[in-house]
Amino acid sequence: MAASPSFVHTDRHRVAVLVRHGLLPFELGMAHRLFGRAVSAAGAPLYEVVTCALVPGEVRTDSDVSVNVRHGPEALAEADTVLVPAANETDPPQTEGSLGAGLGAAFARIRPGTRIASICTGAFVLAAAGLLDGRRATTHWQSADHFRRLFPAVELDPDVLYADEGAVLTSAGDASGIDLILHMIRRDHGSAVAGEVARGSVVAPHREGGQAQFIRRPVPERHGSSTGTARAWALTRLDRPVSLREMAERESMSVRTFTRRFREEVGMTPVQWLTRARLERARELLEETDLPVDRIAADAGFGTAASLRRHLHTALGVSPRAYRSAFRGTPAR
Repeated sequence: MAASPSFVHTDRHRVAVLVRHGLLPFELGMAHRLFGRAVSAAGAPLYEVVTCALVPGEVRTDSDVSVNVRHGPEALAEADTVLVPAANETDPPQTEGSLGAGLGAAFARIRPGTRIASICTGAFVLAAAGLLDGRRATTHWQSADHFRRLFPAVELDPDVLYADEGAVLTSAGDASGIDLILHMIRRDHGSAVAGEVARGSVVAPHREGGQAQFIRRPVPERHGSSTGTARAWALTRLDRPVSLREMAERESMSVRTFTRRFREEVGMTPVQWLTRARLERARELLEETDLPVDRIAADAGFGTAASLRRHLHTALGVSPRAYRSAFRGTPAR
């Protein structure tokens, strides 16, 4: 068999989507659609996306169509990001907790430092490769118990939309793959680019969940939620103290009941959620304004620049100055 075509080399971030038999077409389509819509201010594409398989050719899906994949595993060696969608046909990662010969050889081609992400049960592949040991990860809730039995060394959290461990990311289900990809675009190029991708694809730029989506002042859905009114109220006053008691009173609940329901609906405690909301407000201001860091810290509710620096470094490992420089080319004052 002739060698499959390689990437057309460009300065764009290269994404390789590794598909297996039983592929869910929706998950493949979202990768090409969302990454493909990300463009610079000048309109230039920011990503180059290719689909690859263990063997080039026809790949069965979970529907009555198949996908003709031109690229083989050699595409993984040229990728900056590797994305592994789910597959509805069983294979060694899902039955034995091992990669098997084909996937093992494919993963050996991935360069050190490459970002690797999964959608839904694609997390089984990452876990079988040993990439999730000792790390927080997620997968579809229906597969959580089986995942834990196969990979006890992984810190599985099936209650979140996705988990970001830096170079390794996992998402919980089909639609949460959208949240994960938007998060990666946001992390790479900022909220403005990710927001345009979301709007262009007519998808929500933010969904409540254990992992916050990084977008401007996300307003929670109130219908069907017993804590949504309190969250919406808190988001309008991030620059001021917000107590748990005040939030509970907005919903006419005791603090204990409110805290329990909040965690059930959002996947984290009210204090954790407030910290993340304030952090996202600070990131927005760092990306889009020239305000000094101490003013941003006050507007986001951190009080002092030192507190903002501490929280930003804990969450992202960077200082406000480095974060602003990365997204705007403008040093923080």
